Amino acid sequence: MKAVFQIESADGASRTLETDIRTLVVAGWAGRDRAAIEHHIEELAAIGVPRPSSVPLYYRIADNQLTQAACIQAVGDASSGEIETFVFAVEGELYVSIASDHTDRKLESHSVALSKQVCAKPVGTTAWRMDDVAAYWDELVIRSYIVEGGAEVLYQEGTLDSLRTPQDLIAGYTDGKALPDGTGMTCGTVGAIGGIRASTTFIMELFDPRRQRSLKHRYEVDVLPEIA
Repeated sequence: MKAVFQIESADGASRTLETDIRTLVVAGWAGRDRAAIEHHIEELAAIGVPRPSSVPLYYRIADNQLTQAACIQAVGDASSGEIETFVFAVEGELYVSIASDHTDRKLESHSVALSKQVCAKPVGTTAWRMDDVAAYWDELVIRSYIVEGGAEVLYQEGTLDSLRTPQDLIAGYTDGKALPDGTGMTCGTVGAIGGIRASTTFIMELFDPRRQRSLKHRYEVDVLPEIA
């Protein structure tokens, strides 16, 4: 997938970075401690999703599912988003953006891998250099909002200290090597406030409390009829 990011530097400068992401990986069950993992496992078990065989797990997703579009299409009304940090490598340097591991929740009870594959994965259009935030990574906040009853509702929020670091997840995927150029990886999520549920609007943010800046992205879901 050809992607274009505006790289926002720590000094406020901005530049355009174009890259071709040829390998897309979703790192699942990426909680840093067992209690956080169990919370997410139980949250998904409530909607019929089987327990993972091991943690973390790395799901390969077709790279053509990655999109920076403001609208995606999904069959049926049982899919929902979840915010994750998204890391990608270009010429040996690591960058961080945000993405939604949009998933078909009905299919998820049958196969987690298939449920992730059938949905597009929206990714933001802005990013930071990993080197600019790595020293205080745990302080960064991910949050998302959905629209219910015409109002924006906080759906997820948490600091990244509850999740494995990108470096840890990358090492687990590459056997300790650097993330290859052209590879993008989502790095886990936090629990849904009030339970997992669908919305045709998903708004996501990665907030940097030290520099008071954010990466933001919003997308809509066009629900296609589920024909039997």
